[in-house]
Amino acid sequence: MGSCNTKIDQRKENTGEEEIGFDNDEQGVSLNELPEVCIANILSATTPADASRFACLSSTFRSAADSDSVWKSFLPSDYLTILSESRALQADSSSLTFSSKKHLFFYLSHNPILIDQGRKSFSLDKWSGKKSYMIASRDLLITWGGTPAHWNWISHPESRFKEVAKLNYVWWLEIRGKISTSKLSLDTNYAAYLVFKMGIGAFGFEYHPAKVELTLGVDEICRKYVLLDPMIQRHRRWYKLKLIYLSVMSSLERPKERTDGWLEIELGAFYNRYGVDELKMSIMEVKAGVEKGGLVVQGIEIRPKVDKCSLNGTKYIFVSAF
Repeated sequence: MGSCNTKIDQRKENTGEEEIGFDNDEQGVSLNELPEVCIANILSATTPADASRFACLSSTFRSAADSDSVWKSFLPSDYLTILSESRALQADSSSLTFSSKKHLFFYLSHNPILIDQGRKSFSLDKWSGKKSYMIASRDLLITWGGTPAHWNWISHPESRFKEVAKLNYVWWLEIRGKISTSKLSLDTNYAAYLVFKMGIGAFGFEYHPAKVELTLGVDEICRKYVLLDPMIQRHRRWYKLKLIYLSVMSSLERPKERTDGWLEIELGAFYNRYGVDELKMSIMEVKAGVEKGGLVVQGIEIRPKVDKCSLNGTKYIFVSAF
């Protein structure tokens, strides 16, 4: 078995193309000539996106890139404990049997699993392998959330959770959530997002921004105002005599549509260095003095902030796990 302690070098052949090689005893060695275990060790120190991209180079690379040793390194160290918290996976024993660690990784990156008695969902970021969580609306502190006249708890066909919170009407909108950063991946940039929809006939969000705050431990790391109404541009006609106010409103962050059909608005970003603090998040609109209704809240998602398209200008290509 060849040594893995080699030094990467780049050479140009007579064709002018760059070939990635290795210096070993002053002799050039092609990557394809390395033992598969060495290639697997190298890929284990990269990312899922890197491994999938290198799998396209050759059959040797594909074999190494698909190995359990590589994809196990991309799974969190406590993944078995997390899987054991999923009632759905426990109920369907066949779901606990995956053909490979790569199969498991891709399952968790495309299928959020419910944990904590259905109050949270867990998934992996497919680009980095970092942990993502969504806190269900049932696990959030919603002012007047226990009063049916103000909030209803309903099922929603597009929600991953059993229930979502539907706002009937309130004057005082306040939603708070928290999570221990010990659950998150360390040394990782994260952002928190309110995940919601605007029901038919939603009202009271057209003209008044909401204040969002993010606190890590005792440090307030973000405070800003955002718009929850995704259709603010359609209300321009109401502001013909309020051009300055319109300009301010138009400059605020607005919701973006997710691939799952829900809307999201970023509450703030933070760096989880040691995972020892509690993260607190809040959304409030209490000063406008107007009734609000029609907001449907699925939860708050905390996920890694990752450049999903490029690294040094190179677009990653994922190879299907199935």
